[in-house]
Amino acid sequence: MTEKKPDKLSGLYEHQIMYRDLVETSQDLIWQCDSEGRYIYLNQAWATTFGYQVEEMLGRKFFDFQSPEFGARDQKAFESIIQGKRLKGYETTHIGKSGKEIHLVFNAKALFDEQGRAIGALGSAYDITERKLAEQETLQIKTAIDAAGDAIGMSTPDGRHFYQNEAFNRLFGYTLVEVTKAHPVTLYANEDDGRMVFELIMAGRSWHGEMEMVDKNGRRFPVLLRADAIKDDNGKIVGLIGVHTDITERKRAEEAVAAEKERLATTLRSIGDGVITTDTKGIITAINKVAEELTGWTQNESLGKPLGPVFNVMNKITREPCEDPVARILALGKAVDLPEQSLLISRDGTERNIADSGAPIKDKRDNTIGVVLVFRDTTEKQKLLEAAQRADKLDSIGLLAGGIAHDFNNLLSGMFGFIDLARRNSAGNRKIAEYLDNALGVFDRAKDLTRQLLTFSKGGMPLRKPGHLGPFIIKSARFALSGSNVGCTFRIAEDLRPCDFDENQLGCVINNIVINAIQAMPMGGTIEISAENVELQTGDHPSLKAGPYVKVSIADTGVGIHSDIKKYIFDPFFTTKHEGYGLGLTTCYSIMQKHEGLIDVESEPEKGSVFILFIRASTDHPVLEKAPTTLLHEYSGNIVVMDDESFIRDLVGEMLKSMGYNVIKTRNGEETLLFCLDARKNGTPITCAILDLTIPGGMGGRETLEELRKIYPDLPIFASSGYSEDPIMANPNYSGFTDSIRKPYLINELADMLNKHLR
Repeated sequence: MTEKKPDKLSGLYEHQIMYRDLVETSQDLIWQCDSEGRYIYLNQAWATTFGYQVEEMLGRKFFDFQSPEFGARDQKAFESIIQGKRLKGYETTHIGKSGKEIHLVFNAKALFDEQGRAIGALGSAYDITERKLAEQETLQIKTAIDAAGDAIGMSTPDGRHFYQNEAFNRLFGYTLVEVTKAHPVTLYANEDDGRMVFELIMAGRSWHGEMEMVDKNGRRFPVLLRADAIKDDNGKIVGLIGVHTDITERKRAEEAVAAEKERLATTLRSIGDGVITTDTKGIITAINKVAEELTGWTQNESLGKPLGPVFNVMNKITREPCEDPVARILALGKAVDLPEQSLLISRDGTERNIADSGAPIKDKRDNTIGVVLVFRDTTEKQKLLEAAQRADKLDSIGLLAGGIAHDFNNLLSGMFGFIDLARRNSAGNRKIAEYLDNALGVFDRAKDLTRQLLTFSKGGMPLRKPGHLGPFIIKSARFALSGSNVGCTFRIAEDLRPCDFDENQLGCVINNIVINAIQAMPMGGTIEISAENVELQTGDHPSLKAGPYVKVSIADTGVGIHSDIKKYIFDPFFTTKHEGYGLGLTTCYSIMQKHEGLIDVESEPEKGSVFILFIRASTDHPVLEKAPTTLLHEYSGNIVVMDDESFIRDLVGEMLKSMGYNVIKTRNGEETLLFCLDARKNGTPITCAILDLTIPGGMGGRETLEELRKIYPDLPIFASSGYSEDPIMANPNYSGFTDSIRKPYLINELADMLNKHLR
């Protein structure tokens, strides 16, 4: 069989078929056009990319599909191809059938005939639309990052810095080249913090929080750092990104706000009044130290609570809850004073008189955002006011009582003086002597009544001497308790300081309080009396000076005193007893006031009462006094008796005559001075003078004393009175008198005084 030779044309055809199949299946866009730019061949990839059928594009010019933006430029590029210039990597944009922009990269060359004339062009292109879009998106992101105010930096997993925006450059002061030379942890003020964040991110976690960084010049500054990992499509960490927000100004603002808040808090704590603020719903937002003390609620306990339970206020007269102050202030929209009769009930039940006011809290736009309440404890102020009012009452009553006591004492002096003389001269008639003894038995009671009147009059100054209170308190209390069904316990400090006090007056105070306690416990009970040393500071008790005191407390378990009447118990003639005079506690109050001390009471109904006495301690030591003499005075000489009442002159004259004296009776200072001047001229000796301090319409004892001292500087001169506005009776030596004797008095009291000074 003869071998058949291959057909040359048949081989070319096969190669042509093979190349055409290759072109048709290529992903690149392959095209051919004539010298005018009309497409004469397009592969399927071209048609698919543009959205046309191949037949729709054949015969149309190359430029029909161009974007207007690139038309002129592409025209020149085509002309250069026809002129024989090869085109490579040329980017342009065409428009697809749907109007979508298609970004292409062209490679092309001219086709020539046998004579070397350009008959068209052949080329390929590939679609870079997705890449261009990705680049545009990347550009947009980069532009946004570069424009961002936060400092953004990116690094590789091994710590190589590969990107930073302009804000990063400004904040840290480094260029990208400078940063790449060091690990990012060096940007942290504390590199350990940087390593911690770096390791955390590499472990697949993120970080968000405040950090302190350091710039190129070593300046430290705070940032809010948000750091996270950069991952590829497979979740692999390919880098790290950190966003740094400079919070220096915010920190300064926060510090300024904190400092201002602390200043306000300090101011709030330093205010002497209680302050509570609430929001518009009445929920507490702030409370200062004074408010804590007055309400009994701490700041931690009260914040977030409604105002009512903390600021528990009622009307002290009606005992009804007061109107909600927050609601009232919000309704009126302005500052208001709250009711005068407000009574604050603290958490432990303590009741305090308060003066308070409130005002709305407004923001910069004048919107009400809350309420502030300011209040102060006026309990002590109220006590001072009541004490002042009580003192005014005592002064008014004192004027009347003093006058009554003066006249009554003169009458008592006459009555009991003559009875005393009659008793001494009735030894022969036992029955008469018995009647006179009974009459004299009333003397002490009558004298005690006038003493009470004098106590709260201006003339009732105490005869204070240093003494030990402990034994005196026990003795006085036991005397008052005699015959009662009430027991008594004593807690007297062993080191109790001595005090200056008038035994008669202070005994009256203890006697009155103990008797009241007995009457408050009709079924029996126990009284507890304690005495201790205290040191009062300025302001502890507004009516007392600072210094050492003895505090005496007398407590009972009786019926107590209702708050409605407690403030009246020291008023003159106020009493809840059917047979009382209303002078007992008034007398106690006046006595303590004149002893530079204080009496107060704490009491609740059915819980008993505690009467508290503050008595100023003495710097002098008590002196043991000799027992009073019982010997009747016997002497001789001339004694001047000055008194405006004739029966007093006669009575005292008879008393002195019974002792052996010659008595010169005068009605006033003028008569007394005339007699003494004559006696001085005539050489008549004068043993002593007894002068009444108060002479209506004439010269009284004090004025007479001043003139007598010019004549007789060393003459014993005694003051006598049932009443005086001067403290002469309490301190006669201070005024120049030798001694004093209070009316009414009996002959043995007169004898005791004379025995003391005329030996």
